[in-house]
Amino acid sequence: MFLYRLKRHPFKIQAYFDFSLAVSFAYPVEVLAPLLPPGLSLDTHSTNEKTYAFLTIAMVKVRQLRPAPLPAQLGQNFFLTGYRLFVKYRSKAGKTLRGLYILRSDSNKQLMTIMGSLLSHYSYNDIQLTEFEDRHTLNLSIKTPKSLADLDLSVDLTQTPIVPPQHSPFTDLQTARRFAGPMPYTFSYEPQTHSIVMIEGRRQHWQPQNVAVDIQQATYLEQAPFNQVEPLLANAFMVRDVPYMWQRGTVEKLSSVEDRKY
Repeated sequence: MFLYRLKRHPFKIQAYFDFSLAVSFAYPVEVLAPLLPPGLSLDTHSTNEKTYAFLTIAMVKVRQLRPAPLPAQLGQNFFLTGYRLFVKYRSKAGKTLRGLYILRSDSNKQLMTIMGSLLSHYSYNDIQLTEFEDRHTLNLSIKTPKSLADLDLSVDLTQTPIVPPQHSPFTDLQTARRFAGPMPYTFSYEPQTHSIVMIEGRRQHWQPQNVAVDIQQATYLEQAPFNQVEPLLANAFMVRDVPYMWQRGTVEKLSSVEDRKY
C-alpha cells in the first residue's frame, strides 16, 4: 500500500563519475511546458526574439555507486543516460530552487534499472552501450528496445570551443554554463500525496569544459512533443573525475490548487 514511499530516494548515495557529458537543447516554452507535473515551472532563458526552455541529455560513466555507509568496493559500476528538463520550484520556505525534472533514465546494468525504478521516480530502462575513447575522440552508441531512445554521438577531445554552438540561444559560455548542470536539486512528483520530492546533489571539483559534439542520432527527440520543432543545440559540457553524493529525498506537500507554472 505504501510502496510509493520507497521512491522517495530513501538513502544517501555516494558515487564517482569517471566523466559526465551534458548536451542541452533549446525549445519553445510551449513545447516542454505540458510535460511538467504540478508544482514545477520551467527554468527559461530569453533572447530579444524568444523565450526558451531546455532539455538536457546527460551521459555519465559511474563507479562505486552505493548507499553512503557502505565501502566503495561494494558499489556498482554502470553507465547512465538521463533526459531532463531544467525547472524551478518554489519551496514552502519561500525560496526558488533550481533543478532538474527527469523524463527518462537508462542504464546498461540491469540491477541499476531495477533498483533505480524501485527507489526513485526516474523511469529507468535497459540499454546496450558501445563506448570508444582515444586521445582524439569519445564515441558513444546507445541502443534501446524499439529504438525509443537510441543515441549516437561523438565528442572531439582535441578542441575546446570558446563560444556556444552556432545556433545556440546563448551568446557566451558563462550564460550557457547555467543550463549545463549539475543542478542543486532533482525534483519528482508524488501523485499519491500530491507532493514534490526533492533530492539535493553535492559534488566536488566540478569544472566542466565546453566541448564540440556531433550528434548523429537521438531518437527520443524524434517523438512527440519534441518533434514539433527543430531543437537548437544550446551547449555541451564535459567534466571528469568527480566525487558525487545525493542526499536522502525530502517531501513537500503541495497546496490543493498547486499546478504547473509555465
